[in-house]
Amino acid sequence: MHAPTDDHFRALKRILWYVKGIVHHGLQLHKVSSHNLFAYSDADWAGCPDTHRSTTGYAIFLGANLISWSSKKQNTISRSSAEAEYRSLAVATADVVWLIQLLRDLQVPLPAPPCILCDNQSAIFSC
Repeated sequence: MHAPTDDHFRALKRILWYVKGIVHHGLQLHKVSSHNLFAYSDADWAGCPDTHRSTTGYAIFLGANLISWSSKKQNTISRSSAEAEYRSLAVATADVVWLIQLLRDLQVPLPAPPCILCDNQSAIFSC
């Protein structure tokens, strides 16, 4: 950032304190009983107070195990919450497609098509 403020510094300190407090938690891996792929996608519309850009987030599970996740500010400003959610769905879907190909290369069969979930009805109906 080219012009950080005190608010940015306070936010950074809060994140670092949070990370310091959860370092010992780690990720839990469960014995996989199913190979179903689930993706959960979400976005906040114009959540950044400085740029008004939305933040995309998704988590992808293989059975009960979290195998991929991301949270990133979107490249452009969305005009609506539906647009922000739709962009988030697109990013999550791209990662799901990559993971499907990776699992095929590793000869891990998927018993069902992946399920991609979103909490915005407008974004769901526009797909």
